[in-house]
Amino acid sequence: MRLTKKSHACVRLEKDGQTLVIDPGGFSEQDAASGADVILVTHEHADHFDEGRLRAALESRPGTEIWTLKSVAEQIAAAFPGRVHTVGHGDTFTAAGFDVQVHGELHAVIHPDIPRITNVGYLVDGGRVFHPGDALTVPGVPVETLMLPVMAPWNKISEVIDYVREVGPRRAYDIHDALLTDLARPIYDRQIGALGGAEHLRLTPGASAEV
Repeated sequence: MRLTKKSHACVRLEKDGQTLVIDPGGFSEQDAASGADVILVTHEHADHFDEGRLRAALESRPGTEIWTLKSVAEQIAAAFPGRVHTVGHGDTFTAAGFDVQVHGELHAVIHPDIPRITNVGYLVDGGRVFHPGDALTVPGVPVETLMLPVMAPWNKISEVIDYVREVGPRRAYDIHDALLTDLARPIYDRQIGALGGAEHLRLTPGASAEV
């Protein structure tokens, strides 16, 4: 499986001529969802869900389908009957040859005064890749490649390190990093790499790796 990092929280997975895209939001490239057979969206925040980009992707490719939670599906399903599927924690499905399990229910706490919204993570192909969205969800099964949210208004580096330890992946790739400056990246690389207990890796937007 080929993993391609897009800006911020968006990743593309490719295998056997099929493409799955997770979270092509407003902080990612304009064409982040283009050509996808399957699109997964973890939650409704704009840096993960951009309605215009999803509509453009579905309009340009009639076979493209979306799996997401109710709060996102309600905003786009009516325009694309039968192509937007609602999922929640515990659901499993197969799309374009990718086996997906859904884990998690709530977005991480940003501040106690801000109501929490729903958020789901996606475990792809039995743990080859796990993308948690905006939460530190532990899927409770072996994970080979963890997409690791390193910088957000809702986390701090000690929590990120402990999350890697708890999930126990073979490797962790940074995502949710648009707010992390190049000046600070070496600090995160050093501390997560030294303390997380897993290989810690980073791809620049557009770069790929086999996972």
